[in-house]
Amino acid sequence: MTRISLLETAHDIVCRHLTPNAFAVDATLGNGHDTAFLAQCVGEGGRVFGFDVQAQALANTGQRLLQQGLENRTVLFHASHAEMLAHIPEELQGRIRAVMFNLGYLPGAEKTLITQTGSTLAALDAACGLLAEQGVITVLAYPGHAGGDSETQALTDWCGQLPRQFQVEIVLSKLDKPTAPRLFVIRKQADLL
Repeated sequence: MTRISLLETAHDIVCRHLTPNAFAVDATLGNGHDTAFLAQCVGEGGRVFGFDVQAQALANTGQRLLQQGLENRTVLFHASHAEMLAHIPEELQGRIRAVMFNLGYLPGAEKTLITQTGSTLAALDAACGLLAEQGVITVLAYPGHAGGDSETQALTDWCGQLPRQFQVEIVLSKLDKPTAPRLFVIRKQADLL
């Protein structure tokens, strides 16, 4: 049987929510793989807003986008994902179709600089406010590294207190162990009356 990665699963879910001219957010740029994917999905008329606190992540992402000719579809911020609301234009708030998070550390960089639970939860709160009805948030979490277990547990608890308007699905890795990565999929439904 062919194994499908959780990242591929996240991409498959997100692409079903994006159309040309849509708006999306990459909350954790990393090396730019999700940013490039989102930029391809939204097309020339769409826009992807990307966030990272590490200058190296912005440089890596910028280079990837330039190589693929996608730089004009993106706006990158050297800022915490917790600051999304301050950077995304007010007229687009409530119109974001997808937000992707890939937690942990920057691959190829210092593993002690990781996403922090407090800023991640603040960013998720902001993402819920930015999200359009029928939009989606995906969060790839890694409990197997230092700090990742507590961040994953906090994320699980946060999902448990979301209003009924949000539906949560957790996709587990094919590896059957507590430290295996997991994908949180949060879908925003139409306002409940």
